[in-house]
Amino acid sequence: MSEAQTVTDTEGVVRDLTAFQQNILVILAEEPMYGLAIKRELETYYGTEVNHGRLYPNLDDLVEMGLVEKSELDKRTNQYELTEQGHDALLDQFDWMFAKFVTGDERAAELTDLVEAYR
Repeated sequence: MSEAQTVTDTEGVVRDLTAFQQNILVILAEEPMYGLAIKRELETYYGTEVNHGRLYPNLDDLVEMGLVEKSELDKRTNQYELTEQGHDALLDQFDWMFAKFVTGDERAAELTDLVEAYR
């Protein structure tokens, strides 16, 4: 695997992913996308060019882990979609992060406000 260790179980799989791979999952949570659209989203987030040699091996790893599904749009273009397992992996990560972040009512309210802003 390019940036992550081999994952043998599905519980907590997101913990073994790199931040780059987690960001790909977050991007795909919005909607299915083809590779270059994912690349553009990552470049916007990172503020720098994302190399094809980094993106596509990581997408392949996520597909191999069952977190992303790859389908063919045409002979040259693949589409990537978050699987149910990928969705669950992101929820697992959010759960862990929120458990660490929310240390009182004030921080809980901050997260509530953030979630409400995107409803």
